[in-house]
Amino acid sequence: MALEELKPSEKKTLHDLKHKLEESIKRNRLLFLDPNSQAQKRSTIFKPRIASYSISTNEVTSTSENSKISLWGVPLLPSKSNDCLDTILLKFLRAREFKLCETFEMIQRTLRWRNEYGVDEILKENLDSEYFMGTAYMDGFDREGHPVCYNVYGSLRKGGLYDEAFGSREKQERFLRWRVQFMERGIQELLSFKLGKASAMVQVIDLKDLFGSSMKELRSTIEKMIKIFQDNYPEFIFKNIFLNISLRHYTYRALFSPLLTQRTASKFVFARPYKVTETLLRYIDPENIPIQYGGFKRENDDEFLAEDGRISETYVKGGKITHVEIPIVEAGVIVLWDIIVVGWEVLYREEFIPDDEGSYKILKKWRRSSRNRQGTHFTFTNQEGWSSQ
Repeated sequence: MALEELKPSEKKTLHDLKHKLEESIKRNRLLFLDPNSQAQKRSTIFKPRIASYSISTNEVTSTSENSKISLWGVPLLPSKSNDCLDTILLKFLRAREFKLCETFEMIQRTLRWRNEYGVDEILKENLDSEYFMGTAYMDGFDREGHPVCYNVYGSLRKGGLYDEAFGSREKQERFLRWRVQFMERGIQELLSFKLGKASAMVQVIDLKDLFGSSMKELRSTIEKMIKIFQDNYPEFIFKNIFLNISLRHYTYRALFSPLLTQRTASKFVFARPYKVTETLLRYIDPENIPIQYGGFKRENDDEFLAEDGRISETYVKGGKITHVEIPIVEAGVIVLWDIIVVGWEVLYREEFIPDDEGSYKILKKWRRSSRNRQGTHFTFTNQEGWSSQ
């Protein structure tokens, strides 16, 4: 949202927040929380004692040192900063519905947490683990240009990987620290605080095979992870899309609802297994959706590339027939196409019609194509000028 789109009252609150920040930094008071604050009394800060380094808020520092206080590389001293600071401050303001005192205290708590957790040094740590790799990864962008982060944990049920990853409190804390590191790396490499750029990401959380009495440690760890992101990364998540919600999984919504503000709750989307592809298509183009979720994106696919072809979308009404024509003007080439069905199943067949009236037409049998995750992959070698339907 550009500054021009803000209401006059919101612009004033942003101005007041910048003034309050300036005064607090110059007086060495930014990291001091008001013990009488109602917002502070209501807040619960998750403080894992992992980092061996911290910054004492009782330590008096010089104004020049305080002027270097920053969040995600952006100085918080308004007189020393730029437009990127407005983007960050607006994230905090929106998270607290433009309430000045609560917003200021949220910034303070975030700074204290980052100091205690050692977040500014976390990118230098070697936290990678063969058990964590693949549970979170970035892949593509949504329709509005936000990078998409996929969270997949069901594979941990195989081969004893779960105990290796979450079998002790120390391992759970290590995962949390690794996930914060992953978040920080994503912000650094994929987000921008410049006006008009993507400053938030989409999170897709696959709940397939996640729930069960044997995975309570993972559920608890994910709960802490969401709490960390909510408290310290306001408005960094554009949408949270939960996939493969079963009837049993609806308890997941009840589990996390008390943790979420009304604004945050509006960012959550839940999809049953039969609605996975349809739900993702509301936010992500089909060529950017991984094939396992019903899209066209394959890893290391040198045959079918979106830039070499085009994606077309066709609505087929019940009892009707729709033709999709693919002109093939060059002889001797191999034509590839994928078909994804969303919604009800359809009957499908191919016809290969030559331009030369003296040549024969190839007509395939009807086949039933139902809603599926992997789609259907087709190839055809053109011996002369044809069109495919």
